[in-house]
Amino acid sequence: MSILARPAVASFVAKAMQRAVTAAQRGNGRGGKASSHARFPEYPRHTRELTIPTSAGPARAIVYTPATEGAPTPVHVNFHGGGYVMPLTEMDDPFCRYLAAEAGATVINVDYVLAPQHPFPGPPHQAFEVVRWIASHGAGQGWDGSRLSVGGQSAGGGIAAAVARQALEQGGPPIALQVLHYPPLDLATSAEDKRAAIAKPVMRPWMAEVFDTAYVPEPRERLDRLVSPANPADTADLGGMAPALVITAEFDLLRAEGAYYADRLRQAGALVEHYDVPGADHGYDGKDDEKARQVYALVARHLKRATNPKATEPAEPRITE
Repeated sequence: MSILARPAVASFVAKAMQRAVTAAQRGNGRGGKASSHARFPEYPRHTRELTIPTSAGPARAIVYTPATEGAPTPVHVNFHGGGYVMPLTEMDDPFCRYLAAEAGATVINVDYVLAPQHPFPGPPHQAFEVVRWIASHGAGQGWDGSRLSVGGQSAGGGIAAAVARQALEQGGPPIALQVLHYPPLDLATSAEDKRAAIAKPVMRPWMAEVFDTAYVPEPRERLDRLVSPANPADTADLGGMAPALVITAEFDLLRAEGAYYADRLRQAGALVEHYDVPGADHGYDGKDDEKARQVYALVARHLKRATNPKATEPAEPRITE
């Protein structure tokens, strides 16, 4: 166990990361707001801000709407990545614009509370409250809350999985699809014990240790089903879980836990597809526009199929590895 596993140290490092990200987003370099807005210029921004009330305080969200107006659209709730600690809402701007245009959905990009200021279970509990509010407040907002999907990249994928689990346990709201994109799903297993297919993956064990400790300071709590549904200790019946599209990356340190959870969902009859992005590492879509477009198109197709009552579901789940 390294010094980074000490909650006070992890909290200090996480807060330093937050300050660095905030400073970078003010600039025009990669990761900044202007840089994110410049990607995929063929998909213009049609956005507005929304404040959603929760028990953890108001949650800011950016609402992306399709260019064409008409009947209420399906709604997709997106949770950004950043190790549960970094404010990377704007990094998902290209993805949200793409889905709004290609899936014809209203996409709501949520600025949820972050650790270490708000450790577990704060973020997934707030995220679930946000999704319940969205499901019941479509009238007058332009979306159809009965055609609801959730998803996220990296830590956002972990949040989305936790939202789907809470919806299963609490009887709703109904979720047509959960999109889990290179998610962390087993924080109970030490990052030092995880193995990637390459020697130096993007997600280094020390980074995961900071994120995991800042988010869940008490190691025993990392076995919670909202934190580690891919840990073998979670043996609950997942029958009735929202259908899932699980996307992993071949070289990612987190690939194995994503694949494990995909298999668990398959056994529960809840896996729509597991797609493993070849030659890709964690966060690949922030740098590789070609791979990003291919995978975003896959997500858009699944969203359209899941939220369109006239669409035909595939007979069997696809596993592409």
